[in-house]
Amino acid sequence: MKNNNKAMAKNKLISPFVKWVGGKRQLMDAIMEAMPKNISNYTYVEPFLGGGAVLFHIQPKNAIVNDFNSELINVYNVVKENLDELIADLKKHRNESEYFYHIRSLDRSEDFAKTGKIQRASRLIYLNKTCYNGLYRVNNAGEFNSPFGRYKNPNIINEPVLRAVSSYLNSNNIQILSGDYDDVLKNLDKNSFVYLDPPYHPISESSNFTGYIQGGWNIFDQVRLRKACDELTKKGVKFLLSNSASGFIKDQYRNYNISIVKATRSINVDAGKRGEVEELLIRNYE
Repeated sequence: MKNNNKAMAKNKLISPFVKWVGGKRQLMDAIMEAMPKNISNYTYVEPFLGGGAVLFHIQPKNAIVNDFNSELINVYNVVKENLDELIADLKKHRNESEYFYHIRSLDRSEDFAKTGKIQRASRLIYLNKTCYNGLYRVNNAGEFNSPFGRYKNPNIINEPVLRAVSSYLNSNNIQILSGDYDDVLKNLDKNSFVYLDPPYHPISESSNFTGYIQGGWNIFDQVRLRKACDELTKKGVKFLLSNSASGFIKDQYRNYNISIVKATRSINVDAGKRGEVEELLIRNYE
């Protein structure tokens, strides 16, 4: 599908400032090609925000974004509302193993819930920049459990990007939510366009990575999401969805427009299965 949308000049500094599982930067051309050519006429809705690569690439003036991970959404709110305090707190961190594990352990304490929003946002960014492979991962108790990355000079404070993102969030109508995706979807109308990037259905047991959401996702969650997409279609709301090229997902969305795209992934625990894989882009419009 040819996308002839003449995009307004974008600020290239507005980009993801945390690394997140399943980031979409390498698939951006394919995603943009699949978007409606008049995307700027819609309210852009992204219920699984993650690192925000698609949002920051499109830079819509009107958007509703959401993620179930409340700690991640706290980071976005702090970048928007308390940027200078956040940058000051980030400067306190040290790229040292003992210090890293101390900061990592804070969510094991009952007092963590009382930690201020700026300190919690600073902690997440610090851990994301210094942990192994930059991979946000929690255990079933919701505790961050990625090991120290031992990088020589991690870019803990990417101030130009943080300031650009903060300016974007403040100068446009961007509603930032944290909760179940269905709460975001059920009140939409035809003036909304939805991009869905849920936890992927595993191709194999070794490729199953859902550790960035406490409790993970399972086959029933995927079916529930497909039913939500059916409801969007009944209401005339356009959606574009990313997922793995598994037979199960192909079957679930067999009544929709499915495109196969290539992506390079590096989080499979089996090193021999890392590399270029097929993924799906699914939409309910031509």
